[in-house]
Amino acid sequence: MNAKTVVPFLVLVLGGLAAIGAPGPGPPVAPGGPINSGDTAWMLTASALVLLMTPGLSFFYGGMVRTKNVISTMMQSFIAMGVVTLVWVVVGFSLAFGDSVGGVIGDPRTFFMLRGVGGATHAVLSPTVPLAVFALFQLKFAIITPALVTGSFAERVRFSSYLLFIVLFTLLIYCPLAHWTWHPDGFLHKMGVLDFAGGTVVHMSAGIAAFAAAIVLGQRTDHHQVHAPAHIPYVLLGTGMLWFGWFGFNAGSALGANGIAAQAFLTTNTASAAAMLAWLSVDYARGGKPTAMGACIGAVVGLVAITPAAGYVSVGSSIAIGTVAAVISNMAVHWKTRTSLDDTLDVFPCHGVGGIVGMLLTGVLAQKAINDGGADGLLYGGTELFRTHVLALGVVTLFVLGMSFALLRAIDLFSPLRVSQEQEAVGLDLSQHDETVVPADLNLRMPGARSVPIAATFLVG
Repeated sequence: MNAKTVVPFLVLVLGGLAAIGAPGPGPPVAPGGPINSGDTAWMLTASALVLLMTPGLSFFYGGMVRTKNVISTMMQSFIAMGVVTLVWVVVGFSLAFGDSVGGVIGDPRTFFMLRGVGGATHAVLSPTVPLAVFALFQLKFAIITPALVTGSFAERVRFSSYLLFIVLFTLLIYCPLAHWTWHPDGFLHKMGVLDFAGGTVVHMSAGIAAFAAAIVLGQRTDHHQVHAPAHIPYVLLGTGMLWFGWFGFNAGSALGANGIAAQAFLTTNTASAAAMLAWLSVDYARGGKPTAMGACIGAVVGLVAITPAAGYVSVGSSIAIGTVAAVISNMAVHWKTRTSLDDTLDVFPCHGVGGIVGMLLTGVLAQKAINDGGADGLLYGGTELFRTHVLALGVVTLFVLGMSFALLRAIDLFSPLRVSQEQEAVGLDLSQHDETVVPADLNLRMPGARSVPIAATFLVG
């Protein structure tokens, strides 16, 4: 066992020992009113739904890559559930929702080791549900965001370096953005930016970081060859899980079982349906056939685009948002194919561009009459909201792009991001995990890898 492999293990062990002596939940911080059982039941359900999205993403991405990279691609989503959970418990929740320091970041001492986060409500963050439930709900958003980025560097990233990326991305990009946008004292929130469920915090941040990651890691060695997806039924399964979980993602962001949650649920489903059909229509207009892959990608783009607007727009507006986002993202995907950018699974054209479209259209189509906590968009006379969103778009883009390049370059200096050409050729399943979804070929096994008996194997694709 070399030094690079033993250090993370020692950190985990020492952290666990230190946590044993950490104080318990303690008295509630800024206690709120009585617990509403209906709101609490819904938020517990919504939290579970959002967590389901990460395994759904693993199938969605895993079905798109080549057979030799299915396990590694799916593992990159699953491991985020472990890493981000511990980061969130120790300090992540504090950075995102702790006492504000200048509207930029939360005080890491506020909820350190979830101190004060228990069964009582919080006067500001969770007035009708236990603060622990709110912390859990927000954790699920933090988990899926770095997992979304993985589609951009699939098939060529070193697993150990990716683990470091998850930690730094969560602490340096996700938590500040969450604080800016969702904390009552965050500077974007005080400017009037509306992001109902994470179009800016989750999808724009993941999409823009994916753009930077694709540039830093460079092209795959066989980038220009045609690659057949491993298993399209996996993509269909993943899309279904994502769509199902997204109801918790968006409707849960109402933070209660109320009319706004119902409105968000309705607009979410409608936008995704419209986007699916719009994506297939664009493909058909180009002379292509209606494909399962196209339907799935279109549906997800619609879910992405409606996320910032879900609780602020009408059902009719959600159709427009889903349709416009699908058309623009489809065009962005085709534009990307004519460039040298190797964003393996089109994370930037779909999540980045989809999130940007959703953010801007929220500034156009939002209606204060639907949500008293919102504001009227450009179409309804609210010019200030649209100007605010355009300004916020520039701020968020520059921050995420600059920070992503910086942390990726820093990681690469300490631990190379890319696998070797030999490891890439063999596939990341064998080279990074010594596992495979196809019968093992001993001649392909990496030098020095231990022999792992496979009790049952199956073909994919």
